[in-house]
Amino acid sequence: MAAERDAPCRELRWLLGQLNELLDRLDAAEHAWSQWLSAVVTEYHGSARNLVHYWAIRQCDLRRLQVRLAAFGLSSLGRSESHVQAALLQVRAAVVALLDGTWREPDNVAVRADEGRALLRQRSITLLGPPPETRVARIMVTLPSSAATEPQLVHGLVARGMNLARINCAHDDPDAWRAMAAHVRNASAALGRTCLVAMDLAGPKLRTGPIQAGARSLKLRPSRDDLGRVLAPARAWLTAAEHPVPAPTPGVPTLPVPGEWLARRRDGEMLAFVDSRGAKRRMELRRRDSDPAGMIAITDKTTYLVSGLVLHVEPIDDPTELGLLPERAQSLRLQRGETLTVTRDCSPVPVDAENGPRIGCTLPEVFDCARVGEAILFDDGRIGGRIVAVTRDELRVRIDHAAASGSKLRAAKGINLPDTRLPISALTVKDLADLATVVEVADLVEMSFVQDPSDVVALHEELARRGAEHLGVVLKIETRRAFEHLPELLLTAMRRPRAGVMIARGDLAVEAGYQRLAELQEEILWLCEAAHLPVIWATQVLDQLATSGLPSRAEISDAAMGERAECVMLNKGPYIDAAVEVLDDILHRMTEHHYKKNALLRQLHSWPLEPAP
Repeated sequence: MAAERDAPCRELRWLLGQLNELLDRLDAAEHAWSQWLSAVVTEYHGSARNLVHYWAIRQCDLRRLQVRLAAFGLSSLGRSESHVQAALLQVRAAVVALLDGTWREPDNVAVRADEGRALLRQRSITLLGPPPETRVARIMVTLPSSAATEPQLVHGLVARGMNLARINCAHDDPDAWRAMAAHVRNASAALGRTCLVAMDLAGPKLRTGPIQAGARSLKLRPSRDDLGRVLAPARAWLTAAEHPVPAPTPGVPTLPVPGEWLARRRDGEMLAFVDSRGAKRRMELRRRDSDPAGMIAITDKTTYLVSGLVLHVEPIDDPTELGLLPERAQSLRLQRGETLTVTRDCSPVPVDAENGPRIGCTLPEVFDCARVGEAILFDDGRIGGRIVAVTRDELRVRIDHAAASGSKLRAAKGINLPDTRLPISALTVKDLADLATVVEVADLVEMSFVQDPSDVVALHEELARRGAEHLGVVLKIETRRAFEHLPELLLTAMRRPRAGVMIARGDLAVEAGYQRLAELQEEILWLCEAAHLPVIWATQVLDQLATSGLPSRAEISDAAMGERAECVMLNKGPYIDAAVEVLDDILHRMTEHHYKKNALLRQLHSWPLEPAP
């Protein structure tokens, strides 16, 4: 019997020793990170210490300890991110109490057990604005260019649940950004809601160079069934070449024609012509709701159009020429085993170069830093290979990853070099110029391609020089190097108030590997919770719904996972209104089920209270 009583005591003493070792690690970690901790502003000091504490215990494999703590009904430390020291001391006190019957509330801790959640909530409000009444996570929406001229679009987004409007400084210009921000402010005031403005600095551009354009031509093709029968005719939008108006329906191609000629056209008239293949074709004109801006032309035949094509009106003789059509974008087709030459020269390249495929790179520093054997990825990882030769002006890349039939590589597609250290600043000359408008109209600024603490310091200094210490700063974690230096980046961000993180999952998945994305985004969420810093869950959330109007099953689950962040970002698309409404509903439902890693056991209403007879 004595041996049976001694066994639990031995186990408890082992647990006590393990907990003491972990507590010692906290002190050692504070000493190791003391230089970083001393630079943090006072209001973040406890959170910075807690971040270092979390880093310290995650250097250990705690799984055995967790299992043995749970065997005694004690906390297994699985939810200790927000209050590491307090959690360890409380569990230690419980172990001591089991051994000798005493209990004492821990004091002088970095963050109390009941304080961490409140700190994160308050900092989320400070950075991202107050949460809506029905959910905890905010919704951020990337505004399209049309938001600068269509205030009703912005008003609709705010009405449907947008809490932050994101302006991408890689597109449009300062006048457009000011107009977008003004529309957000006006809609917020009219609806009595808070909607902040976030502006995203473009950062250094690492993209493929231009490709020589193809012919100015356009293909119209009706929709057919498996037997070749026409299900829906091909459509085009005729508009005045002098003052073109976009097609009223997204995706319908535009045909520019002389305005005076277009004004003479009547509903039901037929256009006859010979297309670029020599085929005789006819298109019927239809006026859309008496719209004077243009007409719809329909045909049930596949038709190839080119600039200068002569259009005849039946039954009258009133010919005209088709105006300037856009040049067709071309692409390189790359095969596995093929060698692609990436060049410092960014002149447009032909698609059929004599010495094999070539394409430019927009970032010259690549050619000074890349090394043989390093990986290089194109177009969100759709194409990949290894660098097999490096010269001053060229990289030769053996393509290892492409579709079986070859993959198309277009101009202005992203390039990722996950193995290459590029000593470039995250703040470009363009970013510094754009900051003038950011400081003027935004509530927070998002820093792209941050990799090193010096990048964060440079932005802080630039904001201080402009008197913009009030501006919130969000670090976009989108490279492998940024993830590897996340503790240092967070501690540097905490040198001033109003800081947060965006998990930019697109580039991060390409650089770290898609198979690791789920793991990485979890670890970022945990570390930011330990620092009590709000997180924005971004990239391709409900992307199919926003672009096509119909969501995939997988992206609904992904959107629900985003509820563990303080904000979820949607990208632009023709069905963005529907995406906002669906995300609002998902986040509202999930708020009652989860907080971070915790399942919230509310009463379920999915099944009846009484069993079915």
